[in-house]
Amino acid sequence: MLQTDRPVAITRPLAQAQPLVARLRASGIDARIFPLLDIQPLPDTRELQGVLERLSEYEMVAFVSPNAVDAAFEHIDEWPAGLTAAVAGEGSRQALARHGITPERASIVSPANLQRTDSETLLEVLDLPALVGKKVLIIRAETGRELLADRLRDEGIQVDQVAAYRRCPPALSDVRRSQLIDLLASKSDWVITSSEALRHLKEMALEVAGAEAWITLQMSTLIVPHERIAHTAEALGFQRLLRTASGDEALCAAIQSRP
Repeated sequence: MLQTDRPVAITRPLAQAQPLVARLRASGIDARIFPLLDIQPLPDTRELQGVLERLSEYEMVAFVSPNAVDAAFEHIDEWPAGLTAAVAGEGSRQALARHGITPERASIVSPANLQRTDSETLLEVLDLPALVGKKVLIIRAETGRELLADRLRDEGIQVDQVAAYRRCPPALSDVRRSQLIDLLASKSDWVITSSEALRHLKEMALEVAGAEAWITLQMSTLIVPHERIAHTAEALGFQRLLRTASGDEALCAAIQSRP
């Protein structure tokens, strides 16, 4: 398949975008970093630290994202023996591995189908009866979906949640305005890994370049690794969606095979 010369904008938070962009550029792709979410530490981590000091009380710890993994492990010295880790996507599994948590060291539960990686598919592979009456910890951002916690509680499982980081739209500086105008003019493709990020992109495009730019943007190709993001994109009027599985391998393969 012929490889396109169109730029591709990687909109992940900066720390996660950098290795993917470096890999794509090494293969000759014009990949550009344009984060649509800014990951920030909590101003006060005492609650997080207090919970993480009691990890041995839990049967399972669920991390909602790679950012949750990285933020939590800034305060975890040792992973308790026998504690199960649960993650929804391949990126979170890779983040666990960076911190030494591999299948050889701990039980890790995640969806088998990388085409669908979210709370719903994680619930499908959890042994819920074995967790009844036991404690589960969910490590997440300050805001987010409640589906996982609600469903676990409905099953009679004790659930604690703790915030490890916060998500914010990046400041729209003069530099970022110029970058966005250039990406729009270049008819770039966009890697979108969050519905929240896609909504930020709409707001930025309208603010920077107006309704005409938003209409042009809706004609762009979006590369999305989650069904839920695809539904958000369709609701916002995008029609050119390239759906792929979770993780850098799948994203790279999808980007390299663009028509």
